Amino acid sequence: MKRILSLVLLFSLISASAGFSATKKIPVVPLKLLTKIANSDETSGIVVSGETIIVFGTKTGKAFARAIDTQGQELWNIFLDPAPASIATAGTVDDAGNIWIAGSTSRPRATANPTPSVSPLNPDNVVNIPDVFNPSLNTIALWKIDVGTSIPTLFSAEQNSPVLVTSVAVDKNGVAIVGITATGKGTSGFVISANLAGNFGTSTIVGVTSTTLETVIRHADGSLTVAGASGETLKGKKLVGFIDGVLITITNTGLIASVIRSSAPRAKRNWLSASTSLLLGGEVVTGKKTESAITKFSKTYSPVWSHRFESTGLTITFGQKYAFFASTSVISQLSNWSPKKSRPILIAFDARGRITQAFTVPVDQRDVVALIASKTLGLLCLTSNADAISIYSLV
Repeated sequence: MKRILSLVLLFSLISASAGFSATKKIPVVPLKLLTKIANSDETSGIVVSGETIIVFGTKTGKAFARAIDTQGQELWNIFLDPAPASIATAGTVDDAGNIWIAGSTSRPRATANPTPSVSPLNPDNVVNIPDVFNPSLNTIALWKIDVGTSIPTLFSAEQNSPVLVTSVAVDKNGVAIVGITATGKGTSGFVISANLAGNFGTSTIVGVTSTTLETVIRHADGSLTVAGASGETLKGKKLVGFIDGVLITITNTGLIASVIRSSAPRAKRNWLSASTSLLLGGEVVTGKKTESAITKFSKTYSPVWSHRFESTGLTITFGQKYAFFASTSVISQLSNWSPKKSRPILIAFDARGRITQAFTVPVDQRDVVALIASKTLGLLCLTSNADAISIYSLV
C-alpha cells in the first residue's frame, strides 16, 4: 500500500513538473492602426478628449495646440500664448474632458508665493534636460481648454529661474505640476500645485545639486507622489549608483515626507513614468547596456514585483498592468519576439508580475511616444518613425 501511494505521489510530481515546463509562451499580436499624423520636432505630446486627439508643442517659438479627429482631419489649430516666447511640454485631460496643457512662458506674472531661489547642478546629465534653458522662460504656464471649445485660458506662476515642465496631473481637487528649474550652475527639481481656478501655491524644491523630476501623481488627500532621478543625498537617503531613481512622497502642505531610492551599483537609473496605481517605468544604464525597468509598488511604497528588459530606455506605464517600451532583444516569456532593431511593444502583467499579453506595431516603427487612455477610444499606443506619429489601439 505504501508503495502504491509513493508511486501515485511520484507520478503526481512528475505530471506537475511536466505541466509547468510545458507552459505556453505568450504570443505577440499586432495593435490596430487608428490614424497617423506628421512627425515633427514641434510636437511635445498628445492627449485625448472623447474622440478628439490634441497635439501640443512649440512652433515658431510659441506654444500651440492642434485638434484632429480619428481620421486625422484637423478640427482646430491655435497658439496657446501670444507671448514672445512660450513652450508647451506636458498635458492631461480631466474626467470632464477639459484639456490641461502645461509649459513655460516669458511673460512674468506676480504670484502670492514665488518660488525660492536655488543653485543646483546636474553633472551626470542623466535625464533629458536641454543643454541651454531659455532665460526668458521663467514663468510656469498652465492652459485650460474647456471641453467642446478651442479657447485657452492661461494661469501662470512666475519663478526666479527658467523652468521646464515635465508632467502635469489633475483631479477634482486641483492640479499638480513637476519639472526642472535652472540656474547658472545647473538644474533642480520643483513641484507646484494649483486649484482649479488657477491659483498657485508655493513651489517645493527637491534637492540642491543633482535632482530631476519627471512625473507626478495626485492623491485624494492632497498629497503627491513624484518620481525622477537624483545624484545626491535626499532626506538622509544616500546615493548608491552613479544616479539613482527616486520615488518621493510630498504632503498636502508641500513637505517631503519620504524618499525611496532605486539603485544599481555603477549604474544610472531614473523613473520616467508612474501610473496612479504606482506602476513605475524607467531606465537603467549600466556601461553600454540600457534596460527598461518596470516595478509595481504597494500603497506603502514597497516593491511588489519588478522586471528589466533590454531596450532603448524610455518606458511608459498605465494602470495596474501595462508597460510600453522599445524592446531591443528577445523576451523569454514571448513566443515570437526577436527584434533586429528597437521595436515598440506593449506588455500586460498580472498581479504577480507575470506576462499575460503582448502587443506590437510594424517593424518600421522605432520609438515609443506615449501611452494614453480615452473613455471612448480605450488605451492608445503612440509610436514614431522619421515620417509620422502613428496611433494604435487595442481593439
